[in-house]
Amino acid sequence: MSFLDFMQATPAAFIGLCAVLGLLVGSFLNVVIHRLPKMLDLDWKRQCAELRGETPETQERYNLLVPRSACPHCGHPIGAMENIPVLSYLMLRGKCRGCGAAISLRYPAIEAISGALCGYAAWHFGFGLASVGALLLVWSLLALTVIDFDTQLLPDSITLPLIWIGLILNLGGTYTSLHDAVLGAIFGYLSLWAVYWLFKLATGKEGMGYGDFKLLAALGAWMGWQMLPLVIVLSSMVGAVVGITLIVAVKRGRDIPIPFGPYLAGGGLIALFWGHALTETYLQLFAH
Repeated sequence: MSFLDFMQATPAAFIGLCAVLGLLVGSFLNVVIHRLPKMLDLDWKRQCAELRGETPETQERYNLLVPRSACPHCGHPIGAMENIPVLSYLMLRGKCRGCGAAISLRYPAIEAISGALCGYAAWHFGFGLASVGALLLVWSLLALTVIDFDTQLLPDSITLPLIWIGLILNLGGTYTSLHDAVLGAIFGYLSLWAVYWLFKLATGKEGMGYGDFKLLAALGAWMGWQMLPLVIVLSSMVGAVVGITLIVAVKRGRDIPIPFGPYLAGGGLIALFWGHALTETYLQLFAH
């Protein structure tokens, strides 16, 4: 029996494998979340210098692999045994081995969330292409969520490939038909684009960024145009709850912008796993 045959015949093993893979990739997502915005900033500065006719400053290589991860306080290089998802944080008691500085709880939290969501995706979809696609979507949305919270940016290097991957997966109808996926990408982008311009014309302010358009287009490409209303409703509900909580509990000022991308990502994940069940329940309630 081959490895793939064993995974297909043993659901528990497949779920466990995806959960462990989610933990490992979650550790890498921490690197992506921290470094990708800085990489974009460096690239923008280089492009601006070139447009001004200046020679860009020579800088050390900085990407997702180089330089090696290290403690931001003391520069202690993070070894392999200090980089085991979740376990290393517990063994180190949340402190750097070099200087004893506190390690942010966000790192193991992202790893644990990634592992849990990937394990659930494997259980929900079972062995097959749908699970593989769900893992990719989970990782992308998790990275986009935290990056948007930190920087109010939704990088094109994540959102645009998501659109194409969704369309490619639906060539064979993995989540929806290709026809519905294409319409989902179109309507997803244009719906928020229209809201953006209506809000700007009415208030003179920008209510959201272009990254939000692309993210909803990606979700439409994955799940089809029929899921877009549900995604928007769920995103608005999650955003309202979190926004009110931040204002009341954390005393966050009403004038401080709250990114919409994380709530789109949350609404998208809910729709991916439970969208059809929620839609059927809604229709049954109103059928009576």
